[in-house]
Amino acid sequence: MRRMTLPDNLVVLERGWLSSNNIVFLDDEPAVVDTGYVTHLDDTVRLLDAALAGRSLRRIVNTHLHSDHAGGNAGLQARHGARTFIPPGEAELVDRWDESRLSYHHTSQQCPRFRYDGLIHPGDILSLGGEAWRVLPAAGHDHAMVMLWCERLGILISADALWQKGFGVIFPELAGVAGFAEQAATLDLIGQLAPRVVIPGHGAPFSEDDGAVSAALAAARSRIVWLSEDPRRNVENALKVLLAFKLMEAGRLSRAELAAMVDRSLGGNAAMRAHLPDDPEAVAAYMAAQLLRVGAATEQDGYFVATT
Repeated sequence: MRRMTLPDNLVVLERGWLSSNNIVFLDDEPAVVDTGYVTHLDDTVRLLDAALAGRSLRRIVNTHLHSDHAGGNAGLQARHGARTFIPPGEAELVDRWDESRLSYHHTSQQCPRFRYDGLIHPGDILSLGGEAWRVLPAAGHDHAMVMLWCERLGILISADALWQKGFGVIFPELAGVAGFAEQAATLDLIGQLAPRVVIPGHGAPFSEDDGAVSAALAAARSRIVWLSEDPRRNVENALKVLLAFKLMEAGRLSRAELAAMVDRSLGGNAAMRAHLPDDPEAVAAYMAAQLLRVGAATEQDGYFVATT
């Protein structure tokens, strides 16, 4: 495998769940793309300070506003006074801090309130690390999400539109809004760009030098077809991901706590109610069994305990 090269002034802080990756640009206006989850803020600050090497963070850019990508915004704003730029699709929700429509309430996730200073629209050009990065639409996982593309370097910051092994949950479908075709179109756009390197929202950067980008796209296209053939697959995958996320955050959860989270998720997602029984305890038991089966949790003294 060839070793991929990134510019010296572009630093990828690869994070584990619960946080997204943080992509740091070092120039006269140091910037970070996405800020991770709030409970990881201390680690985010430590890693970011090391990358900045004495510089002050001047800009925060969010690809989208899910809690694992924007949870560090408020803390980094307080620490650095950084100006913050977000996609336009959810700006009004941030203005009035609508935690339900911003997804934080129904996912049982945390995101401290933050401000924004400007919007980044598809088609805009951002100067990051001395390079021109075009803002691109990335509907599917989140219809307000954007990607960042540097044509000269052939590098794509793909957010949750494409990982080396998959992509983010298609959340719009859970609310009864079309999302599978939009995700497929985003994958087609990535294919047309033919990036040399993809920096995903989660996981390590990967390169077409060894065919990894083409392989990831092929697997993602196959998966979106599989999900669209039976929407219940997306529903179950979403709920499993949300429960696993909360379990990793809390460390352990009782059956009653899992059922309460399922009840909250069902209440906010039309497709979940359509495809799952109206019995949070039964659904929680079923999903807990799935987490046990795949090794994401163990059961100890009446609690489900995260294994990672």
